[in-house]
Amino acid sequence: MGLLGKFLEKKICSICGDEIKLLGNRKLEDGNLCKNCSAKLSPWFSDRRSSTVEEIQAQLAYREKNKAAVAAFNVTRSLGENTKVLIDEDAGKFMVTRARDLKEANPDVIDFAQVTGVELEIEDKRDEAEFKDKEGHMTSYVPPRYHFAYDFNIEIRVNHPYFDHIEFQLNPSTVELNPDSSLPENRMPNPQENAKYREYEEMGLEIKRILTNARKEAREEAKAAAAPKKAVVCPHCGATTLPDANGCCEYCGGPLNG
Repeated sequence: MGLLGKFLEKKICSICGDEIKLLGNRKLEDGNLCKNCSAKLSPWFSDRRSSTVEEIQAQLAYREKNKAAVAAFNVTRSLGENTKVLIDEDAGKFMVTRARDLKEANPDVIDFAQVTGVELEIEDKRDEAEFKDKEGHMTSYVPPRYHFAYDFNIEIRVNHPYFDHIEFQLNPSTVELNPDSSLPENRMPNPQENAKYREYEEMGLEIKRILTNARKEAREEAKAAAAPKKAVVCPHCGATTLPDANGCCEYCGGPLNG
C-alpha cells in the first residue's frame, strides 16, 4: 500500500469504535483516537501521543467522575479575567478555566493539597521603534527609542495523575509601555507607574498567595488528622477518653478543648 493509500485507509477510534473522518485522527501509542473522544480529555493533558488506549480509557473514566465534582463545586472566589482561577474555599478545591458553562467544559477539580508550587513570570520584551523616512524606508531614531511590552504568566504545579502543571496568561493583551522620546537610550521605564502592569502583577501575586497558603493549610490539616489520638481525661465526666471526630468526649459528648 502506498503512502496515499495508507493515508486514506479507514481508521476506527480505539475508544468509542466510531469511524474517524479524514484528518480527524489523533494517534495513540497503540491505537487511534477520534476528535470527539479527544475533546473529553483534560485540557491540561499533553502526553497523548505516548499514551496507550488503556491509559486514555482510564483518564476518560476519571473525567466522567469529575462531572460530579464540578456539579458540587461552589465558587467562593474568582481570580483572573479571561482565564479564571475559581476557588471553593469550603471544600478546599479549585479549578482553572475560561469557560462560562462549567457543566459543559467539565474543568478539572483539584484539591488544594495537590498544589506543589505556584510561580508568576513577568515576561518583558523590548523592540526598537522605527519611522518611515522620506524615501519610505524604516529608519531608527537617533538616539534610539524603544517599545516595552509585558506579559504575565502563571504556572501552577500540581501532583495529578494526568498532568503536572497548569500554565496560562493573565493579561488578555500585552501591556505596552512607550517611554518618552527624551529618555536616555539606556533608561528603562518604570512599569510600576503603569496601572495595567500593577493590576496584573497584583493579580498574579494574589493567586500565588492564596493557593500557596491553602496548600499549606490543607497539608497541615491532613497531617493532624493522620496523627494518632491521645487519651485524655474528660473535664466534664472524668472518664479517660479518646476525642471523637468533633473533639468531644466519646462518653458524655462534652468538648475536650476549652
